[in-house]
Amino acid sequence: MSLKPVDLVLSGGGVKGVGLVGAVVALMDAGYQPHRVSGTSAGSIVGAVVAAAARAGNLTGAQVKDLALQLDYSKFLDPGPVERLPILGPSLAIVRGSGIYRGDYAHDWVRGQLADLGVRTFGDLALPDEDLPAEQRYRLVVTVADTTTGQLVRLPWDYRRVYGLDPDEQPVADAVRASMSIPFFFRPVTLTSAAGLESTLVDGGLLSNFPIDSLDRSDGKAPRWPTFGVTVLPNLPNGNDKVIPALAALRLPPFIGAPHLLEDVITTVLVGRDQAYLNQPWVSARAIRVDSTDVGFLDFDITDSEVEALYGNGYAAAQRFLTDWDWAAYRRRFR
Repeated sequence: MSLKPVDLVLSGGGVKGVGLVGAVVALMDAGYQPHRVSGTSAGSIVGAVVAAAARAGNLTGAQVKDLALQLDYSKFLDPGPVERLPILGPSLAIVRGSGIYRGDYAHDWVRGQLADLGVRTFGDLALPDEDLPAEQRYRLVVTVADTTTGQLVRLPWDYRRVYGLDPDEQPVADAVRASMSIPFFFRPVTLTSAAGLESTLVDGGLLSNFPIDSLDRSDGKAPRWPTFGVTVLPNLPNGNDKVIPALAALRLPPFIGAPHLLEDVITTVLVGRDQAYLNQPWVSARAIRVDSTDVGFLDFDITDSEVEALYGNGYAAAQRFLTDWDWAAYRRRFR
């Protein structure tokens, strides 16, 4: 089977990210070879493994599945000594904005998996691709929110522009850890620029949970191969309560104000930009939507059977997508 190059954009979704793995493996089993990967939050974790595997060049879909599903989600919940105090600890973490959980397990897991595949810094994921802007010649890019400078940053693309740092020298695992820093849940990451400014970095999903346009060409030329997006976000408006289940606690009684208004406003802030893109026909036609409604974003006590079911949903979603996918027809219609 001749391999077909493809770029991938993987959404955030917390524990729902298991569904992303299933979809990616189905694409690999169908003969697609990831060239570049863009990921946010959970998508950055999966994307880092996929990008490193693509660099290795000899990993099968089954091996990628084994790597990605080695994560022990229960170990994500790693509070510090103070945060372990009942009630008071988590409350203090939220008030201070430091995060209830350290995120060390996820960071160490990503760093270890990448090291096994010969990857430490973004320089290890550099591409000798003359058809891309110099700052974008990497197999992986992750989306991060910088709350100090108030902007969305894409790492490693923005290391030099925003922070004055050499992207080739920056650890991949550090960028992934920043992208998955759910505010108040995981500790944020601090990055010191070349000028000495300390930036606080949190989950990229705060600003763009599904950056489907991140790998699109900006030079007006036709794309060389497809860019597929994989999302585990529920369809809105019917799935509002599935975006962040904890927001249900914010619902106001009907006699106080508009039903669910606060919840709907917060949901729109988080996913509105991405939802607008998904509603565009040229985006929807290349988006793989994984049914993840049985698992919540923060269900870190997910069972093995639930992991397998969600993985299967992702695999099946990609298979269904490929049944109707026609690259030549897509280019004629949209490009």
